[in-house]
Amino acid sequence: MIKVSDTLFIPEEELQFKASRSSGPGGQNVNKLNTRMTLLFDLENSPSLSQADKELIKRRLSTRINSKGVLRVVCQQHRTQAANRRTAVERFVELLVHALRRSPPRRKSRISVAAKRRRLEDKARRSRLKQFRSKSQLWDE
Repeated sequence: MIKVSDTLFIPEEELQFKASRSSGPGGQNVNKLNTRMTLLFDLENSPSLSQADKELIKRRLSTRINSKGVLRVVCQQHRTQAANRRTAVERFVELLVHALRRSPPRRKSRISVAAKRRRLEDKARRSRLKQFRSKSQLWDE
């Protein structure tokens, strides 16, 4: 079981992994071994998530989800499949946590009377300064 939050767990059976050749570190190993890991998660058919959660994830992670509703996470940082697999799962959890985070409702705020008064006084002061600069000075000769 993969723990996403205190209330959400996803069974590992819902995740599918594919290995392919990596372009990451490894020297000549790169050309011979399949170290890149791709994690595939069928969002549409997952019984672990509610419909509301699925919609939220679809909206927030739309660039990572294909037309069939499969979420894709790729990792090729490390030289071994196991390390890339662990990193892909960690990234998957981070993505879900971020996507499912509910933003708090916005509370309307008002500008205080004192702040409004200060703003108007500053505005009047700047106005007087600019008027003073623009007036032509008459010199007594």
